[in-house]
Amino acid sequence: MMLPRRRILQLFAAATLPATSRSANAQAYPVRPVHIVAAVPPGNGPDIFARLVGQRLSERLGQSFIVENRPGADDNIGIEYVARAAPDGYTLLLIPTSAVTNASLYPNLSFNFIRDIAAVACIGRTPFVLVVTPSLPVTTVAEFIAYAKANPGKINMASSGIGSGNHVFGTLFALMAGVEFVHVPYRASYMPDLFAGRVQICFSPVELVIDSIRSGKLRALGVTTTAPLAVLPNVPPVSRFLPGYEAAGWNGVGAPKNTAAEIVELLNKEINDVIAEPAVKVRLDSLGIEPVALTPAKFGKLLADETEKWAKVIRAAHIKAE
Repeated sequence: MMLPRRRILQLFAAATLPATSRSANAQAYPVRPVHIVAAVPPGNGPDIFARLVGQRLSERLGQSFIVENRPGADDNIGIEYVARAAPDGYTLLLIPTSAVTNASLYPNLSFNFIRDIAAVACIGRTPFVLVVTPSLPVTTVAEFIAYAKANPGKINMASSGIGSGNHVFGTLFALMAGVEFVHVPYRASYMPDLFAGRVQICFSPVELVIDSIRSGKLRALGVTTTAPLAVLPNVPPVSRFLPGYEAAGWNGVGAPKNTAAEIVELLNKEINDVIAEPAVKVRLDSLGIEPVALTPAKFGKLLADETEKWAKVIRAAHIKAE
């Protein structure tokens, strides 16, 4: 049966309208303020660079990008909030390093980070450094491993909590080197006890201890990245003494799954452009962040790979959340 020309045009318009509307909405994005959920309290390092990136996005896209702090439950409250949000691009997640370890620490979470959060853009990598109190009679990673083997269970390792970056990075070191540490998790700052020698070592974010290293209050033995850092040019990578060792924190931006690809691509381009700006790079460097631009697909693969890597460490060391 031949349909009238008008009817054919009506059917064609009906079929194409939803796609056209979606495309138009994505092209117009953002038309109202966007919330970036940070699962940390105000003033923390991740909160600071979230506000830095958010401010530049506001200026570039003409809408406010507001950082909304939702800390608690080892960052799971903020992550779950975004996982349950509408996938319209107006609720984003500042992805914390803990996102890739919590899946193994908390097997009964009501969300799956890799499945429920779409990777949008990486902001950067946070290098860590192995530091010891000056009273410890070691000056290199090799000497430290030998000392630890000769003194099993006598070295206290500070961290900011069970399953934190400090904890799992140090645990990977211990597993690979065949040594034992006494893990001492802190809810507040571990720095006073580290200075006093009550704990002897820590795998710390570089920016937290750089001044103490320069002043001689702490001794740096090795950085956790595979190449030396510009801010610590004389500190070798741990991998030089322990081949295959590598660890770093990662931060970026995510969105609820099923967020329109056009919105994800727009945000990815804008964030990559922001972290490439000289002034932003200088500020991120001061916060201990090495800017890293990745596509959504490559950032998603990085997060999946990191989740798998640290799951193996957590299982091997039988780490359990409190």
